Amino acid sequence: MDQQGAPDRNLALEAVRATEAAAISAARFMGAGDERSADEAAVAAMHDSLGRFDVDGTVRIGESNGEGDGKLYIGERVGTGSGPKADVALVALEGKSIVARGGYNATSVLAMAEEGGFLTVPDIYMEKLAVGPALAAAEIDLDKTPAENLAAIAEVKGVAVADIVACLLDRPRHAQLTAKIREAGARVQLILDGDVSGVIATGLPESAVDVYMGIGGAQQGVLAAAALRGLGGDMQGRLVIRNADDGDKVRKAGVEDPDRTYELAEMARGHVTFAATGVTQGTMLNGVRLLPGGAVTHSMVMRSRTGTFRFIEGHHDFTWSSQG
Repeated sequence: MDQQGAPDRNLALEAVRATEAAAISAARFMGAGDERSADEAAVAAMHDSLGRFDVDGTVRIGESNGEGDGKLYIGERVGTGSGPKADVALVALEGKSIVARGGYNATSVLAMAEEGGFLTVPDIYMEKLAVGPALAAAEIDLDKTPAENLAAIAEVKGVAVADIVACLLDRPRHAQLTAKIREAGARVQLILDGDVSGVIATGLPESAVDVYMGIGGAQQGVLAAAALRGLGGDMQGRLVIRNADDGDKVRKAGVEDPDRTYELAEMARGHVTFAATGVTQGTMLNGVRLLPGGAVTHSMVMRSRTGTFRFIEGHHDFTWSSQG
């Protein structure tokens, strides 16, 4: 980190190494129909990699709330402890069901920020609305109707609403939203899993996605916000409380106003580094290619301090460590 606490370039590369390790381990279970083993392999590999980080890190968005014997739980200290303080947000394997069935767009994601940089949210749902940098000037608002937001996006882009593509998870809960998007005249791209990838797609020039809408995991929303900070997009999020259990989780997390709409900079503050590696083939990242004695990975890394993002192809030689 620099004097203001920003993760430096070396830590950005370390973040990629962690997602690469998790992706390679998970990819070995592609199509095996075993979600649990794929997820456990990714978590173990990322945990081992994070243990070698030269940071004094604390997991703020993680794999569990710390109950039981799990790894990468919220509140766990990671890193060597000898470096700068940093908050860590991660999903070792986003799309474990994707890997189990050999589908598309499974990734491993990790973000780092200055201490206190990530919004603390419980493991419940969040309503999300996100656009990329080219449309950041659009006056999007979760309190507006889908038609109003789509019209605002189309106006900034200088096209008809019919030319706008909205991405959302293919879930029964989105039936009404999907109908409203289509009624407004926009096109729809439904994805089976991986809403972090869906949000990121809005910020990539080569992507056909203009806006991400809908309800997904709140913790994944914070990770998506971290990615958009590096891409220069815009995003809003609002917690969704479905029942008393969700309400209890919100209170335990210390959320004072559960109805509040969070802006991008509130969800991921300060200098943020984000890394993602493809596990299976996707529209954003290539999946892991396992080779005799090695593997090839495809990753991206973004740093909000510089506003840059890079794609990295990693060639891994598993026999290297065995060479004297």
